[in-house]
Amino acid sequence: MGKLEGKVALISGLARGQGRSHAVRMAEEGADIIGFDVCSQVETVSYPMSTPEDLQETVRMVEELDRRIVVAEADVRDSAAVEQVVSDGVGEFGRLDIVSANAGIVSFTDLTYTMSDDQWNDMIDINLTGVWRTCKAAIPHMIEAGNGGSIVVTSSTAGIKGMARFGHYVATKHGVVGLARSFANELAQYRIRVNTVHPTGVETPMVVNDELPAFMDKYPEMAENMQNALPVEMLDPADISNAIIWLSSDEARYITGVMLPVDAGMTQR
Repeated sequence: MGKLEGKVALISGLARGQGRSHAVRMAEEGADIIGFDVCSQVETVSYPMSTPEDLQETVRMVEELDRRIVVAEADVRDSAAVEQVVSDGVGEFGRLDIVSANAGIVSFTDLTYTMSDDQWNDMIDINLTGVWRTCKAAIPHMIEAGNGGSIVVTSSTAGIKGMARFGHYVATKHGVVGLARSFANELAQYRIRVNTVHPTGVETPMVVNDELPAFMDKYPEMAENMQNALPVEMLDPADISNAIIWLSSDEARYITGVMLPVDAGMTQR
């Protein structure tokens, strides 16, 4: 049996990248999947974002593993849309055990205090408030089912240390830690555990694009601040998926309110 046999997992931002990896790895471990992704471009994000075709490819990959999946195109900035996705999925599967609050964006600016209001607002609304909306939609179903469960919020190494020139991103990734810790206290009585994972750079379209290398060339001091201790440039998405699966499994049944770096030692430098 897989580590998540018989479980149902909700994943935000699962059309590609880390979210797709989480969906596929959880399916390999026996979970059925509920998921959503915006599948359109956010105006303040310069790299190409996910598409409906990306979402359907994730569906194909999960179904190829003989697991069930319910997905929708939905924006974490839209509470009603997120609540509908969760309700539809729970209606189909009858339960919800795991939440991977994964959806997020990144953008870079010359200075944190010179960015536009739109850059700041999009980042906060997606990366921080979007996590709250995802959890808000999921938690009542988890409590009602009475099976306990696990919520894992994807933060970042930027949720542990300060980084210049994208303070809006750093603020959100610190912010979700406080949110997760608050949820951990509120939900412990229901045996629902809440933790955060903190990846270093991961080989996904959010990182592997034309924007980041150009930004590093412009501000070479950024590269030093983001360098891993272990001799690896970027992690595989599955490295993060494996950490989330462990935190969501019975092997971590008494772990809640923790910050788990999966960062190749980056935050030790």
